[in-house]
Order: sequence, then structure tokens, then C-alpha cells
Amino acid sequence: MNNSKDSSLRWWVLIFGVLLILSIAGIAVVMAVRNSVQQAQQAFAPVSDLSNSVGTQVAQLLHPTPTVIPDPVTIIQEVRSLARLETIQYSVEKVITAETGQGTFGFLFGDRLLFVAHGIVIAGVDLEDLRPEDLRLEDGVLYINMPEPEIFIATLDNEKSYVYDRNTGVLSRGDVNLETTARRAAEQEIANAAREDGILEMAGQNAERYLESLFLSLGYNDVIFIQPTPQAP
Repeated sequence: MNNSKDSSLRWWVLIFGVLLILSIAGIAVVMAVRNSVQQAQQAFAPVSDLSNSVGTQVAQLLHPTPTVIPDPVTIIQEVRSLARLETIQYSVEKVITAETGQGTFGFLFGDRLLFVAHGIVIAGVDLEDLRPEDLRLEDGVLYINMPEPEIFIATLDNEKSYVYDRNTGVLSRGDVNLETTARRAAEQEIANAAREDGILEMAGQNAERYLESLFLSLGYNDVIFIQPTPQAP
């Protein structure tokens, strides 16, 4: 009976020892594999970095970022005092088509672009044109000969303006000045569109309301605006 118990105990000890050895061996194998993976990653890291670097350089070559270097020298051409009363602002969008070399052989030598122009037009009254004889006071009533309203600024918003489409002929390199021409035309067309929509009339009305409120607050009984006489063409 004792021999049977001793034999069974030895078997359990043997099994436990085998399991322990297998566990230690498994841990050793896992550590070895982990070390091998880490060494492989370290070995291939320079290749991966080189690949990423080459990819970045290729991307920069295909899509270069423009570098802007302003000249440190600034030349001030003119300094002028202004007395402009800006009373209205328009935001205008206009589509401009600019083309050259169109016709029978346009598909060979032509150049055409569509330019979407977003612009700002500001109008008002130049108070510098208001002379002393244009103001007359009678019985507490102020009579004012108002200057004609005018457009002060008609310019493009470069952040919103863009070339929508451009088609060049098979044998054409494109006109380098075509976009510049389109931009100049766009500024003029934006000003014309605002003028046709009545920006000058609204600028004059806003100026009168502002000046009337100002002069009434100064104690005048009333303010009467005398409209400028239209000039003969």
C-alpha cells in the first residue's frame, strides 16, 4: 500500500516537473520571439524612415508650396489726407470669360479661362468736396449742397476669387497675362454691376441720413439737402 502511494506521488511530482519545465520553455520562446521582432523592427526602421522621407519629397515635388519673399525695402509714393464718408458696401460675384486665339484653329492655339470673381464695392461722399459756400444757414435751418456720391473702392477678394476652368489649345502654352486681364476686367465689371444696381443713389441717401442726424444733434432746427445739378454729358 505504501509502495503504491509512493509511486503515485512520484508520478505527480514527475508530471509537475514536466509542466514546470514546459512553462519555463514557453516563456523563453515568447521572450526570444519578442526580442526577434524588436530587432527586426529596429533593423527595418531606417528603411521605413527612408521610404517616408522619399514619399514626402515626392509629394513636395509634385505639389510644391510657394515661397513668398517680400522685398524689405518699402517705397511710399504718396501720402494724402482723406475726408471720405463711406456709407455703403456691396459684395458682388461675377463670372468672367477671358479668351484669346479663338476661331477656326482655336483647338490648336486658343486659350480660354473662366474666372469666378468675388469683389467688394464701397461708395459714399467725399466731404473734402464740401466747400464753405455749400453750407447756408437761414432761420436756424441748414441748407447743404451735397457733393455727388462716388465709388471709392472696387476691388477683388483674392481669398474667394479663383479660376474655375481653363482650356488651352494642343499647340498653345497659354497666355501668361490672361488671368491678369480677367482680374482687371472683373474689377471693372463688379463696379459696373454695383452702379447699375443703384449703389450711388443709396450711398447719397445714407450720407444724408447720417449728416442730418449729426447736424440736428448740434442744435440746428432742420437740415435741407440741395441735390447737385446733373452735369451735361
